[in-house]
Amino acid sequence: MFNDIGPLELVALVVLAVLVFGPDKLPKVIQDVTRTIRKIREFSDSAKQDIRQELGPEFKDFEFEDLNPKTFIRKQMENDELGLKELRNGFDLKKEMAEVTDAVHGRDPESSASSSSSSTASSSSSGSGGGRVDMAKKPETPAAEDRPPFDADAT
Repeated sequence: MFNDIGPLELVALVVLAVLVFGPDKLPKVIQDVTRTIRKIREFSDSAKQDIRQELGPEFKDFEFEDLNPKTFIRKQMENDELGLKELRNGFDLKKEMAEVTDAVHGRDPESSASSSSSSTASSSSSGSGGGRVDMAKKPETPAAEDRPPFDADAT
């Protein structure tokens, strides 16, 4: 709880407590504080037990620390029941990127997957046609006698 308090800070707190409460009342204040902390812990433990009893026997090993998001994620990543390692190992980034590129360029993914080395030759021989979309194509300019479209709502 107080892991980051150094020895000098602890001495400063003790001196401050002696100055605030005085040497006569300080032992009584310490007893009251420890008694209050003990009651809070007992109350929290009984509340945890009540929740575990209400959840039933299938949650007997439930830990409330698991509700912390960092702890939950750490446990799920260590748990191999989900098969995350197989998913991670089975994912081929180059293959996925090639499929996305083929889809963007409108090529058949089966033909490019079977001949990945010849795909560059076939794409260079196909030229600008063959269902390929020209992304650098500039919009057509209207003729000089044509008026630009008028939008009444924009004015």
